Amino acid sequence: MTESPPAAASRHHLGGGRALGFGVLSVSDTHTVDDDPSGDLARRLIEAGGHKVVHYALVANSIADAREALDPWLQDHAIEVAVTIGGTGVSSRDLTVNALEAMGGKRIDGFGELYRSVSFQEVGPLAIISRAGLYLVSGKPVFALPGSERAVRTALEQLILPAAIHLVEELER
Repeated sequence: MTESPPAAASRHHLGGGRALGFGVLSVSDTHTVDDDPSGDLARRLIEAGGHKVVHYALVANSIADAREALDPWLQDHAIEVAVTIGGTGVSSRDLTVNALEAMGGKRIDGFGELYRSVSFQEVGPLAIISRAGLYLVSGKPVFALPGSERAVRTALEQLILPAAIHLVEELER
């Protein structure tokens, strides 16, 4: 007798209706706070998911600027999850992942692998050049997302928002 595949995880299994505090950091050399469509989308999706955006900033694509923004956020008890947008490609200017690693971030492989798998369905083999990932920095989850609106929507709607509460609760144990 074959078993049927497991049903989709229930909202209870993923942590219930708790509202989380998020930080959203856009990393870009071309956008500004007034022109940040991916950052704006991330904030709207997070809030539509019942959570609160506690901090938002846009910084230049540099390790120092990313660290300077993230360090105080990750010490703030109101921030339970951080999302970075941009700087996850393979060019010499894509430094967000490098910044998270320099901060002692511990990479959690599953998110990046799953993101690239989902992204492959949308953009094909170009998904392989994304260094999107999940890092634990100062005991908090930091998701590093590509800078496109499509990438932000895919990651937040399909992966991050459905699992964030459970992830935070596991880290609090």
